[in-house]
Amino acid sequence: MDNFPFSEYLQPSKALLHVAVILALAWLLMGLSRRLIRLFRDYMNNHAASAEERRRIETLARVFRYLSTVVISLVAGMLVLSEIGISIAPILGAAGVVGIAVGFGAQSLIKDYFNGFFMLLENQIRQGDVVEVCGKTGVVEDITLRYVCLRDYEGSVHYIPNGLITTVTNKSRGYAYAVIDVSIAYSESIDVACEIMREVACQLRASEKFSAKILEDIDIAGVQDWANSAVILRCRFKTVALEQWGVRREFLRRIKDEFDARGIEIPYPHMDVTLYAGQDKQGNVPAFRLSQADDIG
Repeated sequence: MDNFPFSEYLQPSKALLHVAVILALAWLLMGLSRRLIRLFRDYMNNHAASAEERRRIETLARVFRYLSTVVISLVAGMLVLSEIGISIAPILGAAGVVGIAVGFGAQSLIKDYFNGFFMLLENQIRQGDVVEVCGKTGVVEDITLRYVCLRDYEGSVHYIPNGLITTVTNKSRGYAYAVIDVSIAYSESIDVACEIMREVACQLRASEKFSAKILEDIDIAGVQDWANSAVILRCRFKTVALEQWGVRREFLRRIKDEFDARGIEIPYPHMDVTLYAGQDKQGNVPAFRLSQADDIG
């Protein structure tokens, strides 16, 4: 009985106990890290000065949760391997060699992660922003270190790898401009049309629905272009970010009603057509000739 090899049975049990402790600590650390990140997010949101800052805080919190999970999982995995008798050094060495080989074949993936990291660090994109990247425009539903997920106006979802993003057009920062072109006929007075536009703009800004969305009075640039059948007048409103499209639609609706009420012509293409017959051999022109203006819509 004194020679019973207890140590041979205690060693595996001791290793299993250590593995269980490591896994339990890893689970507790994951829960603690998520709780701390959530508390930090709530604290920062309570002190955020704008909705833009809150969106940025939410995006960063999601990335920190992801990174903390990855780091804790890797450390716990290496400790478990060490406890069950597997040397970590050869694994790390092999991982380094494999990493170099994989790195050459996965350069685009590495580029995705680097671009994603710097986009988050430089605060270029946040969840909830309306952006244009790689020819696609939509609301940012999700952003990770690897890709940006956009949902466009039709509801289609676009997944764009960060490595492909070279230019980001963010339509959600601070304020925006609703740029509007208004067409009037050549026979109408430009001054009268501009005065009507100012009146409609004042009414729009004074309305309860749009008073908080329009930041400044209308800015009328003047004549933008001479089109084939219209004079183009350009104006703009400074608005809260993401409200420029609603302001533009409402202004166009109201200006149409006001132009109709004041008798201001909103033109459409015209064509002048002259009908005639060719001369006869003696050079005489036939007696009939018709000149008319046909409207084409």
